[in-house]
Amino acid sequence: MSYKTLQSNPTEAALETWRPSLFTGKQDGNHMILGYAVIDTKIIVLAVILLFLCLVAVVGNGIITATLGMSWLLQRTLSPCDKLLVSLGASRFFLQWVVICRNIYIFLHPTVFPYNNVLRFLAIHWDFLSAVTLWFSTWLSVFYCVKITTFTHPVFLWLKCRVSRWVPWMLLSSVGFSALSTILLFMGNQSIYQNYLRMDGQSWNVTGNNMRSSCEKFYLFPIKAITWLVPTLIFLICMVLLLTSLGRHTKKVLLSLSGSQDPSAQAHIKALLALISFAVLFTSYSLSVMLAATGIFPSQEFRYWVWQVLIYLCTAVHPFILLCTNHKLKAVLGKGCCSRNGASGAAADGHLGGMGAAR
Repeated sequence: MSYKTLQSNPTEAALETWRPSLFTGKQDGNHMILGYAVIDTKIIVLAVILLFLCLVAVVGNGIITATLGMSWLLQRTLSPCDKLLVSLGASRFFLQWVVICRNIYIFLHPTVFPYNNVLRFLAIHWDFLSAVTLWFSTWLSVFYCVKITTFTHPVFLWLKCRVSRWVPWMLLSSVGFSALSTILLFMGNQSIYQNYLRMDGQSWNVTGNNMRSSCEKFYLFPIKAITWLVPTLIFLICMVLLLTSLGRHTKKVLLSLSGSQDPSAQAHIKALLALISFAVLFTSYSLSVMLAATGIFPSQEFRYWVWQVLIYLCTAVHPFILLCTNHKLKAVLGKGCCSRNGASGAAADGHLGGMGAAR
């Protein structure tokens, strides 16, 4: 760049100097580079789909939370299973809003430093809500396993008599474990951010990234792995026990005269179908958060948004499966549909009556 160009148009000269970094939209060694990324049309489409799926999940979990929550307030009591369901629905409801806010921010700022103030604030809520959602899901599978299985072992008979009383402690322990892991993760995130503030320029690119990588591998990832693996293993054990119990019960039913019309067999089949969908959601969500923790899906890449859509597709579908399989929720939905039809019919009758009187 010549001195003449600098004198005639200093703005253009400045742009020419910074142009290599302003329009790359990339990160050098996981460190932010100044500039705007060129947003692909496919990413825009996936971001819109993801927003739609999250809103669908918000509606489904909102219905579950509002229905069971109002029943709890009005009747002053709720069954142990419904307490787990309303807790799960509430945690998912708020988690979806955090996911929406986080992905909108990432979409608008694709090259931002991943431990800045905004993302650390959202990370606190996401870490807690994702962990507590996993624990609520796990305890719900434990409850189903103990109540539905037909094992006659004394341990299972002992658990059947006591599991309902343990539901409040299940909920409290879920909150406690999630809060503990969130505090530990916040301390790690804060340490990375403090190191980022103490270093600037090239010193951060070399030393800072090494410190960040070490903290993520040897501190953050082990905490996340323990937080997610423990409930996942408990869930899978319960699923194996449920499948074993159903297999034994099905053999007995096939040898009996009642066959497939046996009410107990139908109850087992319906519960199993609901649990299979539950298992697909739980497994996909657990794998997603574990893979996200490894950093193999950078937020500025196309595959990150593909993975997000696949995750929250299951999250959007599962609340409506619960609405169709839970008797109380199905009854409330049925009453709502009947009341709408009744109101529409009454309005139509009133309108026709008014026309007759005018004539």
